[in-house]
Amino acid sequence: RHAVCIFYLVLRALDTVEDDMSIPLDVKVPMLHEFHSHLYEPEWKYTESKEKDRQVLEDFPTISMEFRNLSKVYRDVISDICHKMGVGMAEFLEKKVDSQHEWDKYCHYVAGLVGIGLSRLFSASELEDSIVGQDTDLANSMGLFLQKTNIIRDYLEDQLEGREFWPREVWSRYAKKLSDLAKPENIDVAVQCLNELITNALHHVPDVLTYLSRLKNQSVFNFCAIPQVMAIATLAACYNNQQVFRGVVKIRKGQAVTLMMDATNIQAVKAIMYQYVEEIYQKIPSTDPSSNKTQQVIASIRALSLPGSPMASRHHYSPIYLSCAMLLAALSWQYLSTLSKATEEYVQAGDN
Repeated sequence: RHAVCIFYLVLRALDTVEDDMSIPLDVKVPMLHEFHSHLYEPEWKYTESKEKDRQVLEDFPTISMEFRNLSKVYRDVISDICHKMGVGMAEFLEKKVDSQHEWDKYCHYVAGLVGIGLSRLFSASELEDSIVGQDTDLANSMGLFLQKTNIIRDYLEDQLEGREFWPREVWSRYAKKLSDLAKPENIDVAVQCLNELITNALHHVPDVLTYLSRLKNQSVFNFCAIPQVMAIATLAACYNNQQVFRGVVKIRKGQAVTLMMDATNIQAVKAIMYQYVEEIYQKIPSTDPSSNKTQQVIASIRALSLPGSPMASRHHYSPIYLSCAMLLAALSWQYLSTLSKATEEYVQAGDN
């Protein structure tokens, strides 16, 4: 628990440096490269950030102290991932995401590495088998699925803030500029571009299911599975949806809570994945340029998901989750709003 918490705070601090547009590039690039070394400098902090999360930089000595109190096996993982992520972030500060290969590379740096680091922590703690930490391809896919979902959904928000993460190789087939997709007259091609990127993201689902099937610890399983089912639900809501180019597409609060309580075992997660890819399948337009590819990836997910009835295991809760269900039923709407916001931020793995 402590290792994962400190891992999050360290990467939150690193991400705050990356996001801070007030830091000049000639200062920010070396900062990102060297950030991991500050973990061993008790007094280091950064007090000039203008970002909303600047507290993690201003109070960094508190974080680094707790980091140094961790076992060496955890420190080594956190420092290594922080170093690799800082180098990757610096690389993409100075260039845009062009090809689909570069899209995968960017998502690896900001989210795939999180999946790899967490997996190594799970194995180091002996809560999970060593293979979980060693199979970096599967762990990387866990992060890529979350990050691509975030990037796809946040098209308009990123446009308004001057950020572009959709790969040029894809959007340039539909528009001259990425911003053109938000114009009402381009809505049909914009949705086609959206559907192609969602189809790309769905290719990670088989890896996600294989990864989750290896987990043995209930707490680790819940921690890993919940963001993944939130992501598939978000993609289903975004697929073929013009609203992505007009505002924010969100899953309902009750839907989010249900997913959190359902995703407690691999069969339940497979059923959830099946449910949402079926929802996407029903919405595939016959005229969509990516329709064949979308149908093919959904067929591969179906084959992995369910040997029997699609909803057979949805109601297999652990006792602790039955208790949570009763508790949640008694909570106020305000709490649900807060919970939903926290869950939404959690799905945004790149922010981690």
